[in-house]
This record gives sequence, structure tokens and C-alpha cells, in this order.
Amino acid sequence: MLDGDKRQGGARTGSLLISSFFVVAGIVVLWDTQSYSDSDSQVFPQTVAIVLIICATISLLTSWLKGESEGGFGEGIWWRRVLLVASLLLACFLMPYIGFLLAGIVAFAGGLIAAMHDRWTITKALLYGGSGLVVMTAFYTLFRYVLLVPLP
Repeated sequence: MLDGDKRQGGARTGSLLISSFFVVAGIVVLWDTQSYSDSDSQVFPQTVAIVLIICATISLLTSWLKGESEGGFGEGIWWRRVLLVASLLLACFLMPYIGFLLAGIVAFAGGLIAAMHDRWTITKALLYGGSGLVVMTAFYTLFRYVLLVPLP
């Protein structure tokens, strides 16, 4: 067995485990939403859980039947992945204290820095920052005033 074959087997096992985890997580969320007293509050989590189950099942079947084309994380810069996950987790933990809009800006900024592979310029920073503020404000307005979702 070649070294690359070992990595592909490990990646396949990891993909199968993670996909299975997300199928189970979606089922648990669906089960949990049955205890919600307000039927309107069930719609979003149920929709996300159903999409999660479908996508994870497709991933599970694809990994099981076809296997992976590359091993592990593949090519890329590890700190970008860590920054993205860390910024999303930080935004989740900060949201009750600083609110939806500011926490969204933290998540957006972390994701933008992680995704930016080109050289930063003043123009790009202003353009991306401004478009991020417009997107976050639009989401805030949609959730708060159109969908009437109580936000922190």
C-alpha cells in the first residue's frame, strides 16, 4: 500500500464519520423541535435540519461509494481555516453581549481575512468593508423588522 493510499483511506473514514455525525445531529434537532410550544419557532430549525440531513446523507453516500480524491485537508493554508472557525465561534459567544449586528461584523471580518488571498489595498478594504456593512445591515433589517425575529 502506498503512502497516498493510506491518506485516502483515512480521509474516507473521516468523511464517513463526519457525515454520519451530521445526519445524527440533524435527526436530533428534528426531534428536539417537536417540544417547541410555538409552531412558528419550529420552521427555521426544522428546515435547516432537513437540509443538513439531506446534504450529509449525499456526502455519506458519495464518500462510501466513490471515496475521496485527496487525503485529509488537501492543499491550503491551515491558519485560514482556524481563523474562519474561530471568528464564527467568537461571534456566537459574543452575540448575547454585543448584539447580532456587531457579532455579525466580527464573523464577517474574520471570514473576509481568511478568504482574502490577494494583496490588500485601501480600495479593496473600503469596498469589502462597505459591502459587508450593507449585507449585515440588510440581514439585521430582514430578521428584525420583516420576519420579526427577536435579536440580541
